[in-house]
Amino acid sequence: MELQVGVKIFIKNREGKYLLVRRSPEKYPEVGATWDIVGGRIDPGTTLLENLAREVKEETGLEIVGEPKLIAAQDILRIPEKHIVRLTYAGSAKGEVKLGDEHTEHAWHTIKEMKEMPNLDKYVRELLEKGIL
Repeated sequence: MELQVGVKIFIKNREGKYLLVRRSPEKYPEVGATWDIVGGRIDPGTTLLENLAREVKEETGLEIVGEPKLIAAQDILRIPEKHIVRLTYAGSAKGEVKLGDEHTEHAWHTIKEMKEMPNLDKYVRELLEKGIL
């Protein structure tokens, strides 16, 4: 069985809103243009926080400030040949958002606004519904 680990982060700004990025439907045809938090799969041999910082930089151009707090672990996919685990953090970052090719747009939202979004990533929604933030 193949095990993959992903790291994601709820990045909060000074206004108390969280960064969401919209996935490119061309790059992610299996999920379409859903809104998600920043992150991705880890590269084995480097720490979780190094991977998180790399993903944030690659996807948004932002730099994580301080040490993010681990807030959740989720089983994303469990099939006989693959198991994906997602570790979600909360933290802040500095800089201006400059998206790479994985996403088409970004926006800052309150928790209430995120809960009302129809096309929010189901694992982000699960955390919001549990009151993790």
